[in-house]
Amino acid sequence: MTAAAGAAPRISLRRAINDAAAVLAAAGIESAQHDAEELAAHLAGTDRGRLPLIDPPDDAFHTRYAHAIATRARRVPLQHLTSSAAFGPITLRVGPGVFVPRPETEALLAWAAAQPLPDRPVIIDVCTGSGALALALAHHFPAARVLGIDDSAQALDYARHNCAGSAVELVRADVATPGLLADLDGQVDLVVANPPYIPDGAALIPEVADHDPHHALFGGPDGMAVIGDVVEHAARWLRPGGRFGVEHDDTTAERTTALLHATGHFAGITAHRDLAGRPRFVTAERKGRNDE
Repeated sequence: MTAAAGAAPRISLRRAINDAAAVLAAAGIESAQHDAEELAAHLAGTDRGRLPLIDPPDDAFHTRYAHAIATRARRVPLQHLTSSAAFGPITLRVGPGVFVPRPETEALLAWAAAQPLPDRPVIIDVCTGSGALALALAHHFPAARVLGIDDSAQALDYARHNCAGSAVELVRADVATPGLLADLDGQVDLVVANPPYIPDGAALIPEVADHDPHHALFGGPDGMAVIGDVVEHAARWLRPGGRFGVEHDDTTAERTTALLHATGHFAGITAHRDLAGRPRFVTAERKGRNDE
């Protein structure tokens, strides 16, 4: 039956996306247009840039799309609906039970990738979660030995999927464990960490507060509890001249730099801002044994 014979014309994809973006904006989602397009592309099995090129979707697509938009409007993370998150040069599988990597951490990744490391470096990613930093650095340094550490069984399930076929070694361990990976003391070239660092009780958007594991978010009353353990391990693991980078809350840059200074083990301690201009991570170089 044609539209002229009485059938209702099928809604265009562009109109469906615009209507969906309006729903998401009304729900308080700042990235409404982006998310509406990403969900349409995901359900259509294509990329956002190719949406104008696909055939008009059928009624089944519109039904699934409406459900996805309604779920996103309830502030379920976009990445949980697509089961993926882009991070630097890689795409990760993510979902309930694992921290969704943020674009802010790509600034730490860019710093790490720019470091002058040996031909076959040893790299440790502390609190690896989905394996984001570990896998991205293995991609950048293909001859490296890369270890990712986390204490969450759920997070490591995602990391194993993401790191399958790579050289990344995953270790289940609590960063608070004294002497962790003692066999690597003085042998590591680069340590990076995106640990739990949000101060307890901080106000968070629903996507984070209701869906990211709290264990991966909160770092004690001032956000520094886990960072202290990470710094202690990095000081042991790193060879003289080895590099260290740790992400922190945007309120704790001074505390993080002060902590590194207080150890007496690090030089070149530098605070960095993320892509949005907020204080985000601190880097340092391990002093030589004779310099301490």
